[in-house]
Amino acid sequence: MSGLSHLDAQGRARMVDIGGKAETQRVAVALGTIRMAPATLAALRDGKAPKGDVLAVARIAGIMAAKRTAELIPLCHPLALDSVAVEFAFLADGIEARATASLTGRTGVEMEALTAVSVALLTVYDMAKAIDKAMVIDGVRLVEKRGGKSGDWRAP
Repeated sequence: MSGLSHLDAQGRARMVDIGGKAETQRVAVALGTIRMAPATLAALRDGKAPKGDVLAVARIAGIMAAKRTAELIPLCHPLALDSVAVEFAFLADGIEARATASLTGRTGVEMEALTAVSVALLTVYDMAKAIDKAMVIDGVRLVEKRGGKSGDWRAP
């Protein structure tokens, strides 16, 4: 009907059958940022946030979220991930989160990488909102994927 893999011929939602697909190594990388006031950024950089080591907690939250993506997003396949890494970089006006998810399997890990970044950034917000409620999460996006039938892709 629409050419979308999650719709059947009648336009109804369905889970894609991946049973006949070959297992390949698959990797996805997602990025996102959280912008904040200079004082908030300094508190996080210096480890002086009231709730403790914000980035350590956010890293664990992102990894845990990637592992539970199929419970959060309808029609996603539950995946046995080989690896999930969440890293942070300080920017002039905030923090960038990068998540890399990988597995050997029949379907990609884009949603897992995107979920990891989103939840990691939400965790930063939650742990720092006592000092800055005006933080803004933005730019959550896939920047790279490798493997699978569609091959490799990198954002321009």
